[in-house]
Amino acid sequence: MKWHKESKVLLQGVHHPLGLTYLEQMRSCGTKLVAGVSPGHGGELIDDLPVFDLVDLAVKTVGSVDISLILNPPYRVLDAALEAIAAGIRQLVIVSAGVPPLDMITLLREAQATHTLILGSGSQGIMVPQQFSVGTLDPNCYLPGPIGIISHCDRLTDDIAQTLSAAGLGQSMVISLGTDGLNGSNFEQWLQVLEEDEQTETILLLGQPNSNGEMRAADYVASAIEKPVVAYLAGRGAKIKRHFGDSLTIVANQLSHKRPLLTSVEQTVQAFEKANIPVAEAPWELPIFLPLAMESRHLGGD
Repeated sequence: MKWHKESKVLLQGVHHPLGLTYLEQMRSCGTKLVAGVSPGHGGELIDDLPVFDLVDLAVKTVGSVDISLILNPPYRVLDAALEAIAAGIRQLVIVSAGVPPLDMITLLREAQATHTLILGSGSQGIMVPQQFSVGTLDPNCYLPGPIGIISHCDRLTDDIAQTLSAAGLGQSMVISLGTDGLNGSNFEQWLQVLEEDEQTETILLLGQPNSNGEMRAADYVASAIEKPVVAYLAGRGAKIKRHFGDSLTIVANQLSHKRPLLTSVEQTVQAFEKANIPVAEAPWELPIFLPLAMESRHLGGD
C-alpha cells in the first residue's frame, strides 16, 4: 500500500459542491493532488488543478496515480470506481455515503479480483497528521504522535482526535473505514498495518455496538496484535435501541427475510475485554486509558 506524502492523488467528482473545500484542505496537509475528473469539464483548471473528462485521460497526462478520492453522488460511485480501477489505480477512498448495496457488492468483487484496496463508502479518508491527508478529516483536530486510530464512526473521529490532541496525545495514522452497511477494507487489515507501523505505539478502535466487524476485530487483536489496543463504542449508552448494520447482517437479512440475531452491546464489550482491550465508557476517558495502555506495554516489554 502507498499512503504517504509522495502518493499521487486524483480527485473524482471535483465539481462536487464541497470539492474545492476539500481540495484546499488536503493541499494544506501536503497531499500531492495531481488532477481532477469531472465529465464535461475537461480542460478546466480548478485552483490550478487540471480537470479531465475521464480518469484514463488524466492518467495518460499526469502519469500513474496511487489513490483516487471519490466524491461523486452515490448512484455514480460504482461507475467512477470501476473507471479508476480500469485505469490502474489500486487505492480508492469513497467519501460518498449511501451507495446502493448491490453497487458496492459489484465493486467489492472487482476490487478483490484486481487487488484494489477500498476505504468506504461513507469514509472520511486517511491521514498522517501534518504530512498527508486524503478525504474530509479536519486537519485542525490532529497532531503527530504515537496513537493509531481506526474508526467505524463518522465526524466523532474528529471530535475524539481533538480531545486527544488537547491532552498532548498525537496520532500516527488515522483511518476511517466508512459508516455505510457495506464497506471495503476492515478493522483487521488496518490493525495489521498499524501493528507493523514504527510510529504507532498504541491503537485506538472507534467502533459501534451491535456490529460484527467490532467482534471480529476483537478476535483478531487477541490472536495477532501485540501492541496495546483501547476501544470506544459510540452509542453504547444510548437508551433508544438502534441497529448498527454491517455487510453480514444485511446479506443475512436478504437471504432469510428475517432480521438476524444481533450482537448485543454486552457481548461486544465482553469480546473486547476477553481480548484485553479496555473499553472507555465516554470519549473524555480516552486521555486516561491510552497513556495507561502505553505505560503497561513499556513495563511489560522493556
